[in-house]
Amino acid sequence: MSGQLDLTRSTVASKARLRLWLRLLGVTRKIEAELRDKLRREHDTTLPRFDVMSALHRHPDGLRMSELSGVLKVSNGNVTGIVDRLAEEGLVERVAVPGDRRAMVARLTAQGHTVFAGQAAEHEELIDRLFAEISAEEAKQFSTRLKELAGALEARGDKP
Repeated sequence: MSGQLDLTRSTVASKARLRLWLRLLGVTRKIEAELRDKLRREHDTTLPRFDVMSALHRHPDGLRMSELSGVLKVSNGNVTGIVDRLAEEGLVERVAVPGDRRAMVARLTAQGHTVFAGQAAEHEELIDRLFAEISAEEAKQFSTRLKELAGALEARGDKP
């Protein structure tokens, strides 16, 4: 009988975790759709462009293309196309790496910093509005727990 009880508990836990995953996925997709729509409508840009600018904003000295793709966890090809378009618009510049003729660093221009600052402020306001049902303390708890989960997955070799 004990074996059947353990199986029932395991099944209940498994189903609860599956429901949690589906809820997380659903909420994430809804929020991402709202972000994409807002960026497109109000800034004529995309979420991947915003992500590139955000990464470069966090690294004011710039990043090599391989570093940028590593930070964003996407391929070099995806990043290169986005950086090319942002450079054409004067939002990003490419700077040669001293001592390495082939290497280039991408970084935001002054105009890029200004444009990104406006987008980032509106992004934060939207996220704040979408998460209005969650208190600051609950947000900290969720964030901490998800960070712990990501660390556990990383330690096991799973990709978070």
